[in-house]
Amino acid sequence: MSDENRPWRQRLREGWRNAFALDGPHGQLSEEDRELLERLARAIVRRRMAAPALLFLGSVRPLSSLGSQAMTFLKPFLAGPIQPADYDRMTKILDRREGVAALMDAVEAAEAMQKEAAR
Repeated sequence: MSDENRPWRQRLREGWRNAFALDGPHGQLSEEDRELLERLARAIVRRRMAAPALLFLGSVRPLSSLGSQAMTFLKPFLAGPIQPADYDRMTKILDRREGVAALMDAVEAAEAMQKEAAR
C-alpha cells in the first residue's frame, strides 16, 4: 500500500512515533567517528580547555544541527589547519543528535586520562 493510500490516522501515528524516537536516523557512530572525537577531545584537554568546552557543548546541545550548518558555512575560514575530510566528518557528526553528547563524553574521558597520568 502506498503512503498516500494509508489512512491518515496511521500516517499520523507513525509520524508521532518517529518524532520522539531517541535513536537518530543515522544509526550509531562509527569507529572512525569515535576516533576523530577522541583526537579532538585530547587536543581540547591538552590546551586546558575541557571545562569551557564542556560548558559550551552542554549549552549548545539543543542547537547542534544549527551549529553544524554554521560549520559548513564557515568552512573556508575554519578549515585551514584541519584536514578537509576530518572537518566534513566532524560537521556530519555534530549534525547528529548523539554527536555532541559523544564529544562531551570523549572530553571527559580524555580529562580523566590526563589526571590519571599526572598522578
